[in-house]
Parts: sequence; structure tokens; C-alpha cells
Amino acid sequence: MFTLRHVAKHFGDGMKALEDITAEIPPGSFVALLGPSGCGKSTLLRLLSGLEMPSSGEISWGHTGKPAPGEIGYVFQDPTLLPWANAAENVYLPLRLRRESWSSAMPRVHTALAQVGLEGFEQSKPKGLSGGMRMRVSIARALVSEPALLLMDEPFAALDEFTRHKLQDDLLALWRRTGKTVVFVTHSIYEAAYLANRILIMTPRPGRIAATLTPNLPVGVERRNSPAYHALVSEITASFQRIMPA
Repeated sequence: MFTLRHVAKHFGDGMKALEDITAEIPPGSFVALLGPSGCGKSTLLRLLSGLEMPSSGEISWGHTGKPAPGEIGYVFQDPTLLPWANAAENVYLPLRLRRESWSSAMPRVHTALAQVGLEGFEQSKPKGLSGGMRMRVSIARALVSEPALLLMDEPFAALDEFTRHKLQDDLLALWRRTGKTVVFVTHSIYEAAYLANRILIMTPRPGRIAATLTPNLPVGVERRNSPAYHALVSEITASFQRIMPA
């Protein structure tokens, strides 16, 4: 999908957010960027999206060097929905910005809402939806342009544990069904271990990749209770103990 070669990001105040990031993201993978708060995970996600440019190094997208319009979907930590618009209108927003008509966009809007389990809620406004449902609308908005790459910046961090587990299961099912490449930022060891088939463990600032893990956990409801999952959590924890300052 894309390759990062010796990528660094420094800001004007002298703060070094990222240093010497080199990694490859295979197509169809579910990648977790895992690290402590302030290590540059969100900065790296913005670099991948093109919202920020690296201070040095190179990010190349497949064989073309850069993504085409609509090939990247972005889900923020906050749903960032328009409060006066209903769910369908919020999902339509990226297509509206591309000047696609409401009538031609509606089939994709309804499909995106159905993908996240929100059939029948097209006319609901954000104030009438739960926190988990608002996040589902945000995910549907990222999916409506049918992107090849889905970037997610701690989307479940503010949710209660029950809702978080449900959305994790739904996201895994969506990933398996669509084959999209997902890059998911989190500071939760348990979330990264449960979701990802590729985990990039980042050091405290300036963020570097300290380890890359490629777990292979069972599919289905037994995943969270499997010995392989608990072994992976222990392995990640040991990695952090080695890189975190005393």
C-alpha cells in the first residue's frame, strides 16, 4: 500500500515529533500504531493522509507515489459531525465537497450506513444518537468514498468498554469483508493486540518504531479469550518495558 523511508517530522518550535520512521504497510493489512501519549502516532497518521508533510524522508504510495482523490478515509477521535445535519447528510459530506449530486450519492450513502449497522437511522441527527452510533456515522462518512486506505485516530477512546468492544468486533468484521487497508492509532495494548495483524510499537518522543509484530490470532468470538491473544498482550507489554524510560 505504501512505504515510509527515514521519515522525520520536526516543528518550528524545535519539537521533534518523529525520527527515522521506516516501515512498509502491505495492502489489506490492519496496522496498529501503538505507543504512549505524545509519541507522534497522530502526527504519523496526518503524514500518511497528506494533511502534514514530513520534514525529511519519503512516503510513497504503491506504484503511483501518491493517492488519488477519495482513496483515503479518515476517522478522528471525535466524530466531528455537523449537529444540524442528519446521519445521511453527514455521510454525504465528502461527496458533496466533490460536487456529486445528492441523488447520485444516495445509494453509496445508504450502503455506507448499512455497513456500520445504521440502517433505519438515516434521518437521525447527532443529538438523538448515542456516542457509539455517532462514531458509526463518522466511520460511514469515511467509507462512503470507497477508499482503499482507512486511517483511524483513536476512534473508540472516549467510549465505554461495552460499546468499545462491540465496535471493535464490528470493525474487524468490516475489515475482513471489504479487504481495506486500515491504520489504527491507539495507546491501548489490549486494543492493538485484539484488532491488528501488524503492530508498530513506537518509542516515546521523538517517535521511532521500536518493534514490528505480526500476530496471527483466531477469527471469531473466541479471539479475545484465546491463549494467543493473552500471549501477544504479554509480548507487547514486555516490549514497552524495554523501551520506556525508568
